[in-house]
Amino acid sequence: MTTTDIRPFTVEIPQSEIDDLQQRLANTRFAQPVPGDSWQYGTPTSYLQDMVERWKSFDWRAVEARINAHPNYLTEVDGQTIHFVHVPSEKADAPAVLLAHTYPGSFLEFLPMVDELAKDFHVVVPSMPGFGFSTPVADTGWTMERTARAYDTLMRRLGYDSYGVHGSDGGAMVGRELAILDPEGFLGAHVLQLFSFPSGDPSEFEGFGPKEYAALEHMQWFQSVGGYNAMNGSRPQTVAAGLSDSPVGQLAYSELFESFGNGTSLVTPEQVLEQVTLYWLTNTSAGSVRYHYEEAHADRNPVVSTGRIGVAVFKDDFQTIRSLAERDNANIQHWSEHDRGGHFAALENPEAIVADLREFFGTV
Repeated sequence: MTTTDIRPFTVEIPQSEIDDLQQRLANTRFAQPVPGDSWQYGTPTSYLQDMVERWKSFDWRAVEARINAHPNYLTEVDGQTIHFVHVPSEKADAPAVLLAHTYPGSFLEFLPMVDELAKDFHVVVPSMPGFGFSTPVADTGWTMERTARAYDTLMRRLGYDSYGVHGSDGGAMVGRELAILDPEGFLGAHVLQLFSFPSGDPSEFEGFGPKEYAALEHMQWFQSVGGYNAMNGSRPQTVAAGLSDSPVGQLAYSELFESFGNGTSLVTPEQVLEQVTLYWLTNTSAGSVRYHYEEAHADRNPVVSTGRIGVAVFKDDFQTIRSLAERDNANIQHWSEHDRGGHFAALENPEAIVADLREFFGTV
């Protein structure tokens, strides 16, 4: 077997691991709630108590069956094991699209839309190094740029001389890195966010209206509640120690699925438990939190992207400000706005994403 081999993979979590999870859930010691037990101080104890009761009867084997209903594979890229789902379209001349997932999400986000997308695309859904079954992490230095290069290698290995990418959150950052790389045959990056922020130049605010100022307020709110960014970016192994030893700690730390309790999230409890259970059973909290550290410590100057980009903005997600995005990305060719969905739109409004992908890549 060579390092470029692609080998079939089946998800088969040992029953002993599932039994251990159930025992840990049964023995959960909950934190004393803050008076009022609201989301203001972080994930409420009452929320966790309700979710643990749901978790006790959660059917992981049903999730495994949904995973294994699609062709799964492993291969080695840049010294790292990469897991991916690959569903070719019945249309031989269909374009190929790679779907890049979020944090604290995973490749599971995209499984419900794979069959529909495969009507028009060859679909590849990798797990980022350090996530899910793309483990263990072989070395340090896995930035979004390095992941983008690994994904390009993967697509070439699968025989795709031309492809596009869709991504949200970390996946959107990987998508933008591919647009910067702009490899031969690249069809474009379709992303749900372009993380462009004010530089401090007062002229950037000229022409701002209520929409742009509301977007700035959303950025400030996210910064005020997204403490995991600072923790992951400075002490990832410290937080990973707790996440790796407590399933309820992993659940609480995944509060972004609930949009920090602001009432806008459409992600269901079952969808949250799918993601958290995958993290737990694969023991991948350490690899996943490390990306913030690697990005924060990467020695790299800001780069303007010239690759083809499409943006889909969802109502309750990060609101990309177009003028700032165009400052940092010189080739935005598609822009759409959707009135339903948030940061995990693939889980909340997958039909809109499928339609937007068809529109964006259909114009190539």
